[in-house]
Amino acid sequence: MFDMIISFESFIFLMIASFLAGFLDSIAGGGGLITLPAYMLSGLPMHMVYACNKFAAACGTTIATLRYYRNKMVDIPIGLTAAAGAFLCSAIASRIVLYLDDHTLKTMMLIVLPIVAVITLVNKNMGNENLSHLFGQKKKYVLSFLIGSFVGFYDGLVGPGTGTFALIGFCLVLKYDMRTATGNAKFLNLASNYASLVVFLLAGTVYWIVAVPAAVFNILGNYIGAGVAIKKGAAVIKKMLMVVIVLLFFKVLSEFIM
Repeated sequence: MFDMIISFESFIFLMIASFLAGFLDSIAGGGGLITLPAYMLSGLPMHMVYACNKFAAACGTTIATLRYYRNKMVDIPIGLTAAAGAFLCSAIASRIVLYLDDHTLKTMMLIVLPIVAVITLVNKNMGNENLSHLFGQKKKYVLSFLIGSFVGFYDGLVGPGTGTFALIGFCLVLKYDMRTATGNAKFLNLASNYASLVVFLLAGTVYWIVAVPAAVFNILGNYIGAGVAIKKGAAVIKKMLMVVIVLLFFKVLSEFIM
């Protein structure tokens, strides 16, 4: 039945990619760097590519968020506040991006990514300890909304690595430990994923034969990845974070050169 749109081999490849993306995304973000190219290589029409990817990602992120929550690694009020800012500013940025050309967007990414990598490497103690209690509650709400706004704006303007930048924001600005920052960042992903998913569902572009099993594999990857982050803590998250940053940089560099 899979031969109607994609081959059985492409289907298996997509399931593997969905699992790996879920694993990566649950720890440091950036799962779309794996799944989007995989979906495109499968030959699915682009509107189905985005819809299937968003459906699987939304399901997987939900499971990862729940696991962080059950292990008390999420500051719910702060995460929700950041999600509100992300949702609002992502919508605004989506309008702005219509006025920017691809060259400008790719140039922005090539400037931003090395800076993020340097900041992460220089701050060797980033995320080792939760010092968010040093902030007053009102200040935490304001800063979390600003983090959500900036990351959401980036999501609407550029896209890849939204969860990664959210994680870094919670660590550097609000001084959360890596594990809690990762849990908080999931709220941003949820807000963005479900907002987009509703649009795709209403448009009827989700190819269920692929989307549902992809979601199952993505959920499995997220569940296992979240477990690794919970057990290993900051050390494994930092390593995965650098992997995502490098992947993002070379992806944008290749597109920029082309």
